[in-house]
Amino acid sequence: MATTRERALDAALTLVGEQGVRALTHARVDAAAGLPRGSTSNWFRTRDALVAGVVTHLAESERAEIATAGPPMIDTPDQLTDAFSGLIAMQTGPLAARTRARYALFLEGAHDRVMLEPLLAQRAAYVEWTASLLAHVGAAHPADAVRTLMAASEGLILHRLSVDPDAEIRPVIDRVVRACLA
Repeated sequence: MATTRERALDAALTLVGEQGVRALTHARVDAAAGLPRGSTSNWFRTRDALVAGVVTHLAESERAEIATAGPPMIDTPDQLTDAFSGLIAMQTGPLAARTRARYALFLEGAHDRVMLEPLLAQRAAYVEWTASLLAHVGAAHPADAVRTLMAASEGLILHRLSVDPDAEIRPVIDRVVRACLA
């Protein structure tokens, strides 16, 4: 059973993902979480504290999910393409609200690197992991390749979330992976 704090953070994350950062208020979080009025403010006294709590919660939740699932077995360019295509499909499908929340929080915290530290650390670990995968499947310059793959993936995610939710994934990622290995 989730604690009151976890229920508030889950509801806050959903609010940000579905309605944007401006929807993030203590009262709305309480209502969305089905908590008594004032519950969220017991944990997060200010809006800045609430935003920082949501950022940390998002990063911790994703790390826990990755740890539970374990890393996928990737030994070939096709497996890398499949893994990234599947990840993008999840982030723009069943996890779309959380992905929108991540982008909104990155933009909200653009002026406050301390607030964003949990997401930046999460991203740095993801970039490092992706670079190691690229090296493993044959990228001669994994540091350059990872920037290319990440930029293309993020662009595709943003495109699917905002313009064309049915945009093809695999052909794009396949071309990018092949270019990273060329």
